[in-house]
Amino acid sequence: MDETTPSRSPSRAVVVLLVGVLCLVWGSTWLVISEGLRDLPPMTSLSARFVIAAIVLAFVARPLARIEGGERPTWRITVVYAVLTLAIPYAIIYWVETRLPSGLVSVLWSVYPILLAVSAHAILPQERMRARQWFGMLLGFTGVTLMFWTDVRSVGPDAVPMGLVLLLSPLASALGTPIIKRDNHRTSSVYLNRDGTVVGAVICVALALTFDRGASVDWTPRAVFSVLYLAIVGTVVAFGLYFWLLRHAPATFLSLIAFVIPVVALTLGALVGGEEVRFHTVVGLALILSGVAAVVLGNRSRAGKRNGAVQSEAAGSE
Repeated sequence: MDETTPSRSPSRAVVVLLVGVLCLVWGSTWLVISEGLRDLPPMTSLSARFVIAAIVLAFVARPLARIEGGERPTWRITVVYAVLTLAIPYAIIYWVETRLPSGLVSVLWSVYPILLAVSAHAILPQERMRARQWFGMLLGFTGVTLMFWTDVRSVGPDAVPMGLVLLLSPLASALGTPIIKRDNHRTSSVYLNRDGTVVGAVICVALALTFDRGASVDWTPRAVFSVLYLAIVGTVVAFGLYFWLLRHAPATFLSLIAFVIPVVALTLGALVGGEEVRFHTVVGLALILSGVAAVVLGNRSRAGKRNGAVQSEAAGSE
């Protein structure tokens, strides 16, 4: 057993406040990425973000891991985390945001919980999807189809192919998460985040050297702020806060973040970035989030029944 100092559980008010902070931070990152790309090529901006985040995590991981406990991650899990949840998804997001508005990108990416449920259905035997969840998937992708038929097409002739490539980003992350959950029983999330970010930074530096060679790089104050904000606030603080909350709050409650992030991103994109939000944008988002709700609530209902069965069995054995 790991000898760690037990941490005091936060009050519900603190949990709600911190979840709200996470929604604001992750909802703002889409616009901050877009603003940084005005001065930096995509892979250069991304690699700088992960390199800085990796350096910060190298200093804070050890003391935080002592509090959390757990084992160091295997190389296999580290590579899965680095490639499928960091390098591939973020490289696609940064590349697509050179062409598509940040709010639209966030809305299309919000299908992630649906893709995650489908991936978990295939990888994790205990997380099979029910009829209501399959309906939610169809509903969500009806919203995605509407977004492609209206908002994406209006951007330009190359926008639809880029939008289709974007969907590979949440798909990659949705494939990685169940694998990590299946094979990652006692691993420290702090060490996993640190090691995965280091490997992800190496991959992104290689991408920058390959695809950004000869591109214009202008380290303006806006570019520097973008990289620092995304590295420290959007990566180190946000992911650390999320994993900490996961130890003290129900995962189903934290899933509410997926509903709020695209709304925050659309709002900031419109108010700060001058991006257009149309009626069918709102309708498409509503359809996607309705599908997400059907999938998430289906998981929640099944988890509650499973926990109830376990509690009943335990009570009967006393």
